[in-house]
Amino acid sequence: MSQSNTPALSIENVVKNYGPVQALQGVSFDVKKGEVFGLLGPNGAGKTSLISIIVTLEKATHGRARVFGHDVSTHPREAKLNLGWVSQEIINSGFFDVEEILKFHAGYYGVSERADRIEYILKGLSLWEHRKKKVKQLSGGMKRRLMIAKALVHEPGLLLLDEPTAGVDVELRMKLWDFVEELKGKGLSILLTTHYLEEAERLCDRVAIIHKGQIRAIGGTRMLIEEWSRKKVTLRLTEPVQSLMHPDLVKGSGQEWVFLTAMTKTLGELLQELKLNSAHLNDVKVDEGSLEDVFMRLTQEGKA
Repeated sequence: MSQSNTPALSIENVVKNYGPVQALQGVSFDVKKGEVFGLLGPNGAGKTSLISIIVTLEKATHGRARVFGHDVSTHPREAKLNLGWVSQEIINSGFFDVEEILKFHAGYYGVSERADRIEYILKGLSLWEHRKKKVKQLSGGMKRRLMIAKALVHEPGLLLLDEPTAGVDVELRMKLWDFVEELKGKGLSILLTTHYLEEAERLCDRVAIIHKGQIRAIGGTRMLIEEWSRKKVTLRLTEPVQSLMHPDLVKGSGQEWVFLTAMTKTLGELLQELKLNSAHLNDVKVDEGSLEDVFMRLTQEGKA
């Protein structure tokens, strides 16, 4: 494989056992260069175990993880130089100011002081006006943003964002989304875990849904919604009818009938199947499916 085609992250049949408990059961996927890839799953699904393997806090029982072609087990230094990681835990370096923290962190990677880089990151994360504050003076949301700044200071090619907007208010969450999209536009590859599914739906090019250590579905965000979700169609008729027979019928009587149909099915197709036409309709309401619907269907027992 040529270097230009090397994935930013390659996970190959990764298994992780903790004694008799198998946290990961042969997980495989790639994160392409310049894409935002969402790893979604409920608590205990295996996300943290996988990230711990990627950042070398844990070793895989079987399989391997590679960052830009560098195996994290055999070439950890090369892998880490290409990797930035934002963990769920809040930092607590309370006696240094924000700017000092970033200078120290750049030094860990042997990066010469880059005032322009630090300024760009701090402004992008709405921290510039707080750069002289001690970390202990920052709010939880500001500390979360500082962690993202630390992960970016050495200009990695791959960024791991593990619940980056937890504890961040709505306004700042929107600003972070904008910044992530800006970073993607500059060619950064991003692996995102989040419990905010609207966040994943907006930001991610592709997502993988993991449950009980297994990938249940993977693909383009829109493709998964169309494949696994359903749209809710509510028909309000001009005249009451006694019954409407259809496999997608959820409930209804008289003049109002509700259906859950495939995302690809048009209103015209539904009406044709019901032997109705527009003259029978007083009103139509369509609620499109969402990534949340996909998530619930694939992670609830007996649904996937």
